[in-house]
Amino acid sequence: MGFLASTLPAQKTKSLSRDIDRIAESIHPKVIEWRRDIHANPELGNREFRTAEIVADHLRSLGMEVRTEVAHTGVVGILRGNKDSPVVALRADMDALPITELTDVPFASKVRTTYNGQEVGVMHACGHDVHTTVLMGAAEVLAGLKDRLNGTVLFLFQPAEEGAPRGERGGADLMIEEGALDDPRPQAIFGLHVGPLPVGTVATRPGGILASSDGLYIKVKGKQTHASAPWTGVDPIVVASQIVLGMQTVVSRQIDLTTAPAVVSFGKIQGGVRGNIIPEEVELSGTIRSLDPDMRKIIHEKVKITAENIAESAGATAEVRTFYGYPVTMNDEKLTERMIPVLRQVLGEDHVLVMPANTGSEDFSYYARKVPGMFFFLGVAPLDQDPPRNSMPHSPYFFADEGSLLVGMRAMANLAISFLDLPGL
Repeated sequence: MGFLASTLPAQKTKSLSRDIDRIAESIHPKVIEWRRDIHANPELGNREFRTAEIVADHLRSLGMEVRTEVAHTGVVGILRGNKDSPVVALRADMDALPITELTDVPFASKVRTTYNGQEVGVMHACGHDVHTTVLMGAAEVLAGLKDRLNGTVLFLFQPAEEGAPRGERGGADLMIEEGALDDPRPQAIFGLHVGPLPVGTVATRPGGILASSDGLYIKVKGKQTHASAPWTGVDPIVVASQIVLGMQTVVSRQIDLTTAPAVVSFGKIQGGVRGNIIPEEVELSGTIRSLDPDMRKIIHEKVKITAENIAESAGATAEVRTFYGYPVTMNDEKLTERMIPVLRQVLGEDHVLVMPANTGSEDFSYYARKVPGMFFFLGVAPLDQDPPRNSMPHSPYFFADEGSLLVGMRAMANLAISFLDLPGL
């Protein structure tokens, strides 16, 4: 009797998995059309009005309970199976980036808009069009199997993962604040992101998978003077240069890198107006990344002390401000170790990789702080191309093989049914 009880859920899940594959295959052409439409009509964070309407209309057509305007343009769909609990959540993000598309696909974006006061092109250069339509497809697959689901599936379509416009709030943190995880409350959440892996492949890892992402701003104040006589002033350009170099010692000499990787990088240096004037001020902007929450706090402290002391040694001052952004994305170890075999059974042993930690960041991290979460990467690189060539996100040439839509649907739907059948992980 004990053997029979233990094998029945597995047999049922296997049967459901076969039906997931069948339905996903049948709707794959339709999902491709959705993806091309959304790709050609991208929208920036907190402005995903058209995308959100498409998503909400689709979920309603499947008979779901639907909430809209969550965190501005977010959509929440609830699919109740043959019982109300357990509950599993699946999440996708919908926003595009202020990037002018340079691909030659027939559905390339020609959209232009204003972002933070600047006219910009708009492109799904991070694959959120793939994320959105994968989850729309998974919703249709699971709705077709509604009476056989051992619980409830919560679909979260989130705006502004790339950050809200200046002066606004948005993204996962605001979705949670406005009740996206409250009614019903999930016991687990799954999310995915495109990556430069061969199509058909997915990758994940237990524990820290993506880094925290924090802002760093330093204003170096010296004393303006003629460049021909630097000794009559205090040169903030030289001091800023020393600070940039000194910051590298924060990572290489002041923290224990055997704990987890970390990065301090600058992407912007601004100061001065011409070559023969030493300016009064120089501004530095950068990012702090870490895969360990305790190390994250230490780096913030070390950055401030290092910059201030370097400036003081030259007779300048350094005003240092750090801003806490997305936390470390932590995959629940028990959940991830249980679900990696599920993915291998669905996609094939060689198509599911355990990846090293990545110093990119994701606001999925906020959900994973509230409920056990698992985040994974979905390969979108065509098999006939070197993976990083055109499939690296945030590039104007970003390209996703549409075979990944089918893989993503199958992965998300199977993770959901497997968790509902074995929620006590």
